[in-house]
Amino acid sequence: MFNKLNYFKTIFPGVGLALIFYLFSHGINNVLAIEIFGTEKSPISTVLIAIILGIIMGNAFTPRPGMMIGLDFTQQYILKLGIIFLGIRLSFEEFIKFGSIAIPLIIVCIISVLILIKLLIKKVPISSKMSYLIAIGTSVCGATAIVATAPVINAKKTEVAYAIANITLFGVIAMLIYPNFAEWYFNDENLKAGLFLGTSIHETSQVAAAGLIYDQQFNSPETLNVATVTKLIRNTFLVIMIPLFAFLYNRGELKKKSYSILNIFPYFVLGFIGMIITRNLGDQFFIENENNNYWINFIEYIKILATAFLTMAMAAVGISINLSELKSMGYKPFVVGLIAAITVGFISLIYIETVTKFLI
Repeated sequence: MFNKLNYFKTIFPGVGLALIFYLFSHGINNVLAIEIFGTEKSPISTVLIAIILGIIMGNAFTPRPGMMIGLDFTQQYILKLGIIFLGIRLSFEEFIKFGSIAIPLIIVCIISVLILIKLLIKKVPISSKMSYLIAIGTSVCGATAIVATAPVINAKKTEVAYAIANITLFGVIAMLIYPNFAEWYFNDENLKAGLFLGTSIHETSQVAAAGLIYDQQFNSPETLNVATVTKLIRNTFLVIMIPLFAFLYNRGELKKKSYSILNIFPYFVLGFIGMIITRNLGDQFFIENENNNYWINFIEYIKILATAFLTMAMAAVGISINLSELKSMGYKPFVVGLIAAITVGFISLIYIETVTKFLI
């Protein structure tokens, strides 16, 4: 009990700061909408405001080490709780429908990025380990995939840091730009916009934030749902990709690298599915009850918490981004990362425009 209390005291400052950023961003959003633009919604979403404020503060002031513990906790655990809570928005039928459409697209994007990076490193020489890390980070699930892959290919700490910085930079840029691009390009086709956001942005947090920005700006819960389902299915491909990378990198060696499927599986995906099941069972139980206001209110509270937790996590991500570190890492890995990021978006667009019309 005493240790738990000490741990709570340790994480409280950072978590509290992320919460303050959420509340402040929400307040700015309301002021922009009501006082300046005279509209119901601000043209700048709460999530976008939170991450921009986080980047500004994180680079104007150096957060204390004690503060970073809570911010890391927010990025890891509160983010995942927010993603789990997003499941309350979905029916199980929607999950199956979106997933069946997304899986072929995910496979095409992964294969395309792997082939591209294999060709690129002949023109832009970087280490083979770095190329593996950028490939899996771009195609599967960002920093999580990089950290999980690093031990099985014996990557150096500097290579891991370069790859994570790479994914963070281009993922954040895509998160800020792609929601408006998707609305312009797909012209209110919410399913296609969600598929694009879910496959073309790297990190789970970035996809969730982009989907939330799209929902807040263009009133499209379906796009957020599709993007989230697509990204979570994409995450499960870690179970296939890391053993494959371990084999490809270590083939010909007598010594085999060890890895554990249990350690790399993204368990919060199961929480997300559990929340979908909870929503559907609750609807079935309370639909027969005329006084189902408590259930409806519960769903709305969970939706609000999901938005709050995701916004807190993105504020924490913003505070953790050190722009000066990105400058010092050299340009070659970033060239590879930029081309890979653009390519996965381009492949996603081509697939959505040509193949999904036969699936939808």
